[in-house]
Amino acid sequence: MHELTKMIKQDMVPALGVTEPGAIAFITSAAKSYTEGEVESVEVNLSSSIYKGAYTCGIPGVNEVGNRFAAALGVCGADPNKGLEALDTITEESRLQAKALIAAGRVKVSIHTVSPDVYLNAIVKTASDICEVTIEGRHTNITRIRLNGKTLSPEEYPQIGNMEVEEDDGNKVSLDTIRDYSFTELVNYARDIDIEEISFIMDAYRTNLELLEEGLFSEKTTMGHILFKKNGEKGISDDELATAQFVTNTTLEARVVGLAKPAMSITGSGAHGILCTMPLYACWAVNHYSEETLLRATALSYLVTIYIKVHSGLLSAFCGCAIAAGTGAAVALCYMKGGNLLQMSYTVNNMASSITGMICHGGNKGCTMKGIVAVDTAYRAAEFALNSVYIDAVHSINGRSPEETMKNMGLIASPGMLDTEKVILTIFENKNA
Repeated sequence: MHELTKMIKQDMVPALGVTEPGAIAFITSAAKSYTEGEVESVEVNLSSSIYKGAYTCGIPGVNEVGNRFAAALGVCGADPNKGLEALDTITEESRLQAKALIAAGRVKVSIHTVSPDVYLNAIVKTASDICEVTIEGRHTNITRIRLNGKTLSPEEYPQIGNMEVEEDDGNKVSLDTIRDYSFTELVNYARDIDIEEISFIMDAYRTNLELLEEGLFSEKTTMGHILFKKNGEKGISDDELATAQFVTNTTLEARVVGLAKPAMSITGSGAHGILCTMPLYACWAVNHYSEETLLRATALSYLVTIYIKVHSGLLSAFCGCAIAAGTGAAVALCYMKGGNLLQMSYTVNNMASSITGMICHGGNKGCTMKGIVAVDTAYRAAEFALNSVYIDAVHSINGRSPEETMKNMGLIASPGMLDTEKVILTIFENKNA
């Protein structure tokens, strides 16, 4: 199996609800699983990016939102063996127990550091036990568990069933490995890889389409219903852009309001996974392209998204959903429509010169508005590039190569927008005052 295939396969993970609340519920449920008796207190410390991501984010199965409720639900019925789908086991009884814990002042959430990194630390206390769990780097990557003052060995960590990836040699591939590849090599991989090797990518569409259907018929979604009307009240119409807006952003809205169906995530984000796949689904369906074309384009979209994200950080103050995944989708749209390597590089420049800098203020319905902008920009960036219209390297943050341009996009996020992150958090604090 090709190294890039392994990278995509291990990174494609179903995530129920927005990733940050899922990660918070996962870590507190993991800590709770090592204790006995009634929970006396839950303390969670988060990197700013995790805190911001879950700040007013919808949670699957409940109407409540945010960090504290996700943390409380984690100890009131979430299943750590389900990884980012830990909240799949939540019931109405769980919700009421979580409300009672919070009302009693037993759940505290604070910011550990202002950082684009993934960091979560949870301490769960009962009458007989204290368990502390730390996650770093990835949303379910447990790096330490201490139970009653004793550090456990990794063999004693929870087995995250849906995070396990069957690989032919048992070795996982770091996302950072993508730094060693050129843009040309990523495109050539997508064009030439044995199609059977990437057939698993269709799982992303099966997962995301179920979430789309959930969103279309939910009373919690609002923008999706308007997008459906704008598409002639059809799932797939003759209007490719209207179809792309509907299928992408109804799915995205369903995710951020917390509907009880998973999205297929990439780089730890279901929103990224939606943005870099669903516009391609619209292009494929409206134009009646082959499934092979869809699979190859999606592989390319994933890889471009990953490339930008490893340079920006998995979480940051800019909207990776629109900027990174949007660029992945734009390049893949250019590919699907017959674009050559040069035109695909033009597409990268067009995206970099347009929406780079869009801020992230957490997972919420505002993400849908950002998705609408991203889909429109991706289509226009690809269309201009296919006509050899592009923003030259001398302008904007564009580099002398697509690799340099994508690296520059990442630099805008980190370290470029760390002060922006602080301002966003200050705004949150003022709202809470």
